[in-house]
Amino acid sequence: MESAETGIPSEVSLKEQVSGILRELAKAAGLGSGKVVVIGTSTSEVAGRRIGTSGALDVANELLEGIEEVRKEFGFDVAFQCCEHLNRALVVERSLLEGLRLTEVAAVPVPKAGGSMASAAYRSMSNPCLAETIEADAGIDIGETLIGMHLRRVAVPYRTQLRYVGKARVNSAYTRPKLIGGERAVYRMDAGPDEGSAHLCD
Repeated sequence: MESAETGIPSEVSLKEQVSGILRELAKAAGLGSGKVVVIGTSTSEVAGRRIGTSGALDVANELLEGIEEVRKEFGFDVAFQCCEHLNRALVVERSLLEGLRLTEVAAVPVPKAGGSMASAAYRSMSNPCLAETIEADAGIDIGETLIGMHLRRVAVPYRTQLRYVGKARVNSAYTRPKLIGGERAVYRMDAGPDEGSAHLCD
């Protein structure tokens, strides 16, 4: 039986929902080692409540299981966005913060200041810390928490087959390099020597 609102079969767990969405995005975006995925989550919205009103650590922990399953499978890193009370800082492993030379900020996320997802993620990591901002290669927004500020330019919206986790709407995106050079530019290695403008450079 499916939920009339989300179209998700009732027997599909939250873990399966989020892992399916993240796996589909990882394949579409070619995510792997060296890539970073930012994840914003309102556990209140997942439970069918208004964002910021009913955070739930049990929901966060179930989602973490699904996210970690896919992270291990593909080898990318994950950054979890905190709520506005911590200025949407990001929970990351210290090795990622140091490897990318991110700016560290000081706080320990808790459900009422940081959010349930960030709080659970912080406690699940081996050496967690908070980064002020990041430029992630892709992202998933569960419950419309607004992760765009942490995506690398240029963001490309990606519509996964499953558009809900629990009762929360899901948006996702991956990023691509900026295209430069205007009408003369060529963007493929297999392009012929005459493609682009007839006028020569140099």
